[in-house]
Amino acid sequence: MASMSTRSAPFADPEEFERAADLLSSAGSITVLTGAGVSTDSGIPDFRGPKGLWTTNPSAEAMSDIDSYMGDVDVRREVWSQRRVHPVWEAEPNAAHRAFADLRAMGRLRALITQNIDGLHQRGGVPDDAVIEVHGTMLRIMCMACGLRTPTPVVLERLDEESDPHCLACGGIQKADTVSFGQRLDPDVIGEATRAAQECDVFMAVGTSLTVHPVAGLCDVAMMARAALVVVNAEPTPYDDFAGAVLHDPIGEVLPALVSRVRGTAPRN
Repeated sequence: MASMSTRSAPFADPEEFERAADLLSSAGSITVLTGAGVSTDSGIPDFRGPKGLWTTNPSAEAMSDIDSYMGDVDVRREVWSQRRVHPVWEAEPNAAHRAFADLRAMGRLRALITQNIDGLHQRGGVPDDAVIEVHGTMLRIMCMACGLRTPTPVVLERLDEESDPHCLACGGIQKADTVSFGQRLDPDVIGEATRAAQECDVFMAVGTSLTVHPVAGLCDVAMMARAALVVVNAEPTPYDDFAGAVLHDPIGEVLPALVSRVRGTAPRN
C-alpha cells in the first residue's frame, strides 16, 4: 500500500494545514515561539493543560514564587526533592524538536524563542546560538547571592547529604537558573526575542497558551512588523482570531508534516 502523502494527511482542518504550509513555504525567515506543549511528547508535563502540573497540583505553582522560595527552607527542600526526580533527566527530544532542527538546517529558521527550560531544543539539533530561552534553563543552578552558575547534576549530587544545598563559593541560596514568579525577565534576552519577532516573514507559536506576557506579546510585535502569524496548539489561544492559520492537531505529527512541505521549496519575495 502506498504511503499517505503529507498533503492528504488526516489533520483536523486540512484547509488550515494548507494555509499554514503555504505561509511557511513562502517565508524566507521564520521565527518560532514554543511553550510546554512541545515537550509533552517527551514525557514532560505542561502547566495549564487538562493534565498539566499546575492543574493537577495547584500547590506546585506556589513553589514557583520567588518570595516563597527565598523565604521558606521547606519550600526549597521540596523543590530540590522534585528537581532530583524531574522527568527531564530521562527525556529525549521528540519529532517536533527534530522538525525545528530541520527547519534551521534549511536556512529558514531565524530564531527559536522558547518558554521551556528543559534544553530539548538544543539536544534536538537546534544550535544553541539560535535558541532564545526567555525563562532560563533548569540545566544550570545559580547562586542568588554571588551569581555563580553550576551544572544542575553537580548540585543534585549533594542532595544525599544536604536537603537545601547552598553555594560552595559564598554560602548563598541557590536555585535553578530560571525565571520564577516575581522575578524580572532579562531585558537583554527579551530584546533579542523582540528583534527576532520583528525580523521574520512568519511568526509561529507552537505549544503555548499565549496568555503569559510579555512573551505572548511577541505575536503583536511580529504582526506589527507585517509577519504572518501561525498558531499550533491543542487549546484555543487569545491570538487565534488574528492568525493566518490555526492548527489544533498533535504537535508531534503536524510539525514534521509542515516542515516536510517547506523542504524543497523556495521562498517567495
